Amino acid sequence: MNEEVELILEDTEEKMQRSLKHLDNELSKIRAGRANVHMLDGIMVRTFDHNAVVELAQYASVPVINALTDHCHPCQAMADVLTIREHFGNLESIKIAFIGDGNNVARSLAFACAKFKIKMSIASPRGYELDGDSIAAANHIAPDSIKQINDPLQAVKDAQIIYTDTWVSMGQENEKKKRIKAFKGFQINSELLKASPKDAKIMHCLPAYRDYEITDECMESPNSIVFDQAENRLHFQRALLKKLMS
Repeated sequence: MNEEVELILEDTEEKMQRSLKHLDNELSKIRAGRANVHMLDGIMVRTFDHNAVVELAQYASVPVINALTDHCHPCQAMADVLTIREHFGNLESIKIAFIGDGNNVARSLAFACAKFKIKMSIASPRGYELDGDSIAAANHIAPDSIKQINDPLQAVKDAQIIYTDTWVSMGQENEKKKRIKAFKGFQINSELLKASPKDAKIMHCLPAYRDYEITDECMESPNSIVFDQAENRLHFQRALLKKLMS
């Protein structure tokens, strides 16, 4: 990773920390006097602490949208479903291989897959799997829809979609060396794709750190639908705002 990218990441993290502090201050105001809520038609929150969003929703009299927390990323998952529908038409026969960290993106995608009857195999290194409670809850919606394994080659077999996310999320920078070592063998690359169907599509929720979780070759391949996926964040969230505020 070059110095320019590192500086951008450091600046972004600093801004997120300031935003989180501001959110904490605003939560205090809302608890005390429901301030600001009467000036708004809705609130969209992107923060680390999932409980802060839940608590904000309890006090707010307007819609509260979870734009991302450490626990889940529902807007991303719905944009992903929209992208899959756009490229495949039918959802029920789809199998997704999620290669990487069992994180907030994996969790929300697992619940979306269960609700739309999409099969999903999550391949993670030991110690980085999606938690058992989330898998059980998703499979309660649609039995046997979500499976956690530790073998990426097994996961991509017969998968129409191969999905990944960053190995080092914001707030995990102090674990970077440990995580890069742990996720060796879980990169989306040409070798892994040899074990999948030739027409399997590639997805990534971005930002991508090329040559870490995914190679440049795979990001730019004809099978990549990553940038359609990114565009659909806009279209889904516009639809969400219309639904909640009309």
